[in-house]
Amino acid sequence: MIGLDLSNKRALVCGGSKGIGKAIAMALAENGCSITLIARNETLLNGVLIQLPKNQNQQHDSMVLDMTDLSSLEIAMKNLVLLKDFHILINNTGGPPGGRLEEASIDAIELALKQHLMAAHIITKSLIPGMKRYQYGRIINILSTSVKQPLDHLGVSNTVRAAMANWSKTLANELAVSGITVNNILPGATNTDRLQDLILKESTHQLSEPEKIADKMKSHIPMNRFANPEEIAWAALFLASPIASYITGINLPVDGGRTRSL
Repeated sequence: MIGLDLSNKRALVCGGSKGIGKAIAMALAENGCSITLIARNETLLNGVLIQLPKNQNQQHDSMVLDMTDLSSLEIAMKNLVLLKDFHILINNTGGPPGGRLEEASIDAIELALKQHLMAAHIITKSLIPGMKRYQYGRIINILSTSVKQPLDHLGVSNTVRAAMANWSKTLANELAVSGITVNNILPGATNTDRLQDLILKESTHQLSEPEKIADKMKSHIPMNRFANPEEIAWAALFLASPIASYITGINLPVDGGRTRSL
């Protein structure tokens, strides 16, 4: 456990039922933070709630929400902030399906924008007043290395992630004076259900075995392996902590060196 004190802090963790979101929730809770989880699957959420550490008598809870239902999301957020304030926000949503951008429908792009950019904006706007009152806020967006270098066969994701990165930088500049930081973590290939789905889809497209597709992907990573979700979580834990108080408006790749640009 990294010794960063987040006691008396509460985090809202989106997509907290599995993968990177779950790993971040666990890391924050291990360091004293109370957690509110958001995801669509109630069964998975309940499973994570049971696992979250309570070594400092934290109070954890969850909400079942669909990020594409913006009207319901806005109502839920308005009601939530009447009950409690949040110091940390993890904007994290599963990526859009893979595919070439030229083949993407307008509906697919619109859905991705709702699920990522618009949902994140609604949630963030709801939490900012409380962060300003405490003069402490950490807004952390889990995006993708495609912000720096677009990835093949992820056309819609590349487009939406870049939009979120510029949204984030703008917010960082606007909120800095209030003691609120806004940063992006850019995971590389990480051992999650989404990565396995992408590998299977690519193996079908190339008529190749999934293991060969995975090995080819690893060959483009200097560390020659995929990340574990916990390795992304440790970066989020640092950015959420008081010792990251002068870091805002950045993109932090956690990708084993895959991205070729600085």
